Amino acid sequence: MTLVWNPRPAAVSSALSAARPERVGVVSSIVGLGAVVRGLDAAIGDIVTIGDGAGVDAEVVATTPDGVRCMPLGRMAGVSAGAPARSKGAPILVPTGRGLFGRVLDGLGRPIDGKGPLEVDAMVPLDHETPNSMQRARIDTPLQLGVRVLDTMTTVGRGQRLGLFAGSGVGKSSLLSMIARGTDAEVSVVALVGERGREVREFLEDDLGPEGLARSIVVVSTSDEPAMMRLRAAFVATRIAESFRDRGSDVVLMMDSLTRVAMAQREIGLSVGEPPATRGYPPSTFSVLAQLLERAGTDRIGSVTGMYTVLVDGDDHNEPIADAARSILDGHVVLDRKLAVVGHFPSVDVLGSVSRVASKVLPREQTGMATALRSVLAARRTAQDLLDVGAYQRGTNPLVDAAVDNEGAINAFLRQRMDDGTSSADAWQRLAELCRMLGVPA
Repeated sequence: MTLVWNPRPAAVSSALSAARPERVGVVSSIVGLGAVVRGLDAAIGDIVTIGDGAGVDAEVVATTPDGVRCMPLGRMAGVSAGAPARSKGAPILVPTGRGLFGRVLDGLGRPIDGKGPLEVDAMVPLDHETPNSMQRARIDTPLQLGVRVLDTMTTVGRGQRLGLFAGSGVGKSSLLSMIARGTDAEVSVVALVGERGREVREFLEDDLGPEGLARSIVVVSTSDEPAMMRLRAAFVATRIAESFRDRGSDVVLMMDSLTRVAMAQREIGLSVGEPPATRGYPPSTFSVLAQLLERAGTDRIGSVTGMYTVLVDGDDHNEPIADAARSILDGHVVLDRKLAVVGHFPSVDVLGSVSRVASKVLPREQTGMATALRSVLAARRTAQDLLDVGAYQRGTNPLVDAAVDNEGAINAFLRQRMDDGTSSADAWQRLAELCRMLGVPA
């Protein structure tokens, strides 16, 4: 009797893979933030382990005739030229699933909160297709944020991308925490990119709190971590948000801050030899920003509403990153330092803030109320110099008179404590009462 061995194709493939010799590269040089590896077959985005034992993971960011250029995802201390390098042959995988709620992850999606391993539904590739522009659902439904001034004066639609523009110390993180607690979105994903290590626990425990954390997924990469980790944290958070959108959920993605993402890409680009352009930012920086921001928004089902803080350099709202972000986003909210220093929080400059979809998601009556309050605030600002020197004559402009007579009521509406959760319906009711008090037609 003749026995015929007829292995299954999967078994053959597995046996051949196990028998194939491993190709090991070598680090030829380490310059600046990255390393050049020779003798290794790897593609852009692949993970390479440098060194013996556990080694240091690095991501391939460029290829040249001399080898591949890698940016480390950890500390390179102790790594020298001649160190071995092995390709894992695969890009970064990101955990997804409802088991991530209440968890804090690092820039690669690994838990750092000491609560044990993650309960994940699947591990998905970091890269994801941007929704087709012709298949995106129209933005036609408002999203409650729980902040009166935003819900009424710069109304956000489900799937909109909004920028929070401000200098340092003006209340961006506090405003994000109010949104995380007050939004009616099903899922909240928070990305803290380039934050001070001291501020992470303060944000989680004081600003976000147990209630906010329970309905959120937080991705953290502090300022001392490698540039590649900071950049990856932004894309990992976006990928997690996309995974929930693909299931039909409405997600709010909050990222603090977009500027530090751009700074991380600047470090990477300059390290691989890109020429510096405006204020030292290489061309790839603006391309990466567009790729990151376009991945948010609506799809055929579900939505990702993006809230991105932009740390403007020296309070200059026309600096390159702020200007580029404003051109891509669907609206911007300006936080004013003059309001912050007098204790006016949230320090939103209503007249300087715009939502490009507000008119598409609001009925005409509510749009009229928001426009009426804006007209009163604009008239007050125009006459502010005259009011400061006592030269304004009462009766000259009824809108200015209304603004002066009801200054306390206006400020009470625009201000809000961090622990004051306000529904969108209540915010519009209060605005209607304020408009009647001001005597302006809505």
